[in-house]
Amino acid sequence: MKRFCITLLVLAMGTTSCRKYVEVEQPNQRVFKYTSDFQMLLNNVSLFETSASLPMLSGDDINLESNTSLQNLLTGELQNVYTWAADYYTSDQGDAGWDQLYNQVYVCNQITANVMGSANGTDAQKRSIYAEARVQRAVAYLTLVNLYARVYNAANAATDPGLPLLLSPDLFVPLNRASVKQVYDQIMLDLTEALPELPDNASNKLHPGKAAGYALLARTCLYMQRYSEAADYAARSLSFQHTLLDLKDYADGTKIYPRRLDNPEVILSKKVSKPGNIDLPLSTELMNRLTPEDLRYQLFTRGGNTFQPSFTGRGSYRDKIFLPDNVTAGVSVPEMMLIQAEGLARSGKKDEAMALVNELRQKRFLPAQYTALAAATNEEALRLVIDERRRELFGTGLRWFDQRRLSVEPALAETESRVFKGVTYTLVPGDRYVYPIPPKNIELNPELTQNQR
Repeated sequence: MKRFCITLLVLAMGTTSCRKYVEVEQPNQRVFKYTSDFQMLLNNVSLFETSASLPMLSGDDINLESNTSLQNLLTGELQNVYTWAADYYTSDQGDAGWDQLYNQVYVCNQITANVMGSANGTDAQKRSIYAEARVQRAVAYLTLVNLYARVYNAANAATDPGLPLLLSPDLFVPLNRASVKQVYDQIMLDLTEALPELPDNASNKLHPGKAAGYALLARTCLYMQRYSEAADYAARSLSFQHTLLDLKDYADGTKIYPRRLDNPEVILSKKVSKPGNIDLPLSTELMNRLTPEDLRYQLFTRGGNTFQPSFTGRGSYRDKIFLPDNVTAGVSVPEMMLIQAEGLARSGKKDEAMALVNELRQKRFLPAQYTALAAATNEEALRLVIDERRRELFGTGLRWFDQRRLSVEPALAETESRVFKGVTYTLVPGDRYVYPIPPKNIELNPELTQNQR
């Protein structure tokens, strides 16, 4: 068995001894033994608030088109991701997204393995910390399985290769890939068993409360195409948190737009950085879905001369309203409204679906410029919901996950093309929606098989 090739936050876990009088803690070292120690691990913002950035580059929210200077800035693995290449990394490169998310899993496993036996904490405190660690582990695995495994398909999920499913803090374990079904089953188990111990109201956006637990169940079921359950969980999340920002309050610039951790729409904060720290133009395809009257266009996009390096067209500006606030990719109130609306549209309740979409849209236009959307059929309502997801969630990287799940539906799947340095690259429904596992990891762990792409 090989060592898992990820960057780990190594925790010194003590062992018992009958010679306690010689057990002296060494300078600059701490044995994690108190309940408060494990809460402090969950308070590690730099670890737990970070999510994967590369989906921002994969998805069709952005397109470099003919901008040569920007194309020249995309090198190595960034170019490979942007062109949906067969391989992203060489054997001497690591994948920061894979490493970061498995680091989160490792720390969560340290917590779940040890917090219940920790000292100087009440049983309620220990259960709360244990539950939060399971939620954070579920978030990490949900992102991982939607990057490095095939789209969930109930007919094949039990045999499709998923991920190494690590549930204990052992460093030397076989890394055979559990099935996609096993990974999703564990995500659902972690979230459902954690929910009773989550607070009704989270202490802040960095820690999950019940709204986050239900929201993550909604997102999980959405990616599993269990749309009715997704809608139900989204509704439950909204019963705990349903505040929307009214963008007309910020239209004239006199009121300050809230930062990520103060934003009442954010349910659980997860942030991503722009790959290579490069600002990229929004695609024409996306911009055609926005109108100048849409306050999301006015507030969250800017002309390309605002960015460095400058470019033709418009770019995503939402993360730049406050610097350095980063891109927000966590679960949110608007996402829950749109998940519920999608579930309703798919179950034949088009009017209820459109009522939710219009409730959201009323907060995205000045009253004189707002027009309610209407759908004549359930199919039309579904397309309107998906279009609204593009308008509401653009620039976050979440579009890539929508492209993945919709790629298995012939009526909704799309073929994407990009011209990069004179070569046309095309993404069709299939296994290029699965990221390759870094060869470095496989060389160190031969049982970790590569994805077919």
